[in-house]
Amino acid sequence: MTAFNEKQIEILQVAEKLFAEVGYDGTSIRDIAKVANINIAMISYYFGSKEKLLEALVFHRISDMQLHLENFYQESISPIQKMDKLIDFYIRRINSNRCIYQILHFELSNKKRDINLDTFTEVKNNNLKLMENIIKEGQTQGLFQPNVTVALIPPIIIGSFIHVYMNKPYYQKLFQLDTDEAFENYILTTLTQHIQKTIKALLVYEN
Repeated sequence: MTAFNEKQIEILQVAEKLFAEVGYDGTSIRDIAKVANINIAMISYYFGSKEKLLEALVFHRISDMQLHLENFYQESISPIQKMDKLIDFYIRRINSNRCIYQILHFELSNKKRDINLDTFTEVKNNNLKLMENIIKEGQTQGLFQPNVTVALIPPIIIGSFIHVYMNKPYYQKLFQLDTDEAFENYILTTLTQHIQKTIKALLVYEN
């Protein structure tokens, strides 16, 4: 896929909002066209079908993550600092793109339709490879232990965030976070720091 123009991005943003609010099945191309204030033919011209539109939405939301990870890898800081920055980026990225993660989780789990998410899988593999490179750098420097299952690190990061967010009322009451702003701040500070410490313990300390 190539970069999207301004009108395509506008359509993708409308589709993402509707998919998250009423579900993929509950959203029609006509609904998207109405909210985006365009005709149905334009969506067909740009994307072909609702399935292809979803594939494009996935690509749009994840395509620049690899560039950020590459930048972390190239920075002149320690591997531990790189992992901290990577985790902070992951949390902020997921938090600001909750809609697409909600859609993807549903689509990948129920497999109701034949949607080609090969691009999503390819980018995930590339991102994992860059994380592996950071960890190998730490292992070479004697900072990280040798036996690390890198593929299980993203689930720890993402899973921790999703669990807290899906149980928002419980954690708001537990930690006395009276406003949505306080909860968001907790996610981006205290929870992020907790996950950073968890991953650091996994990488640095012996079993």
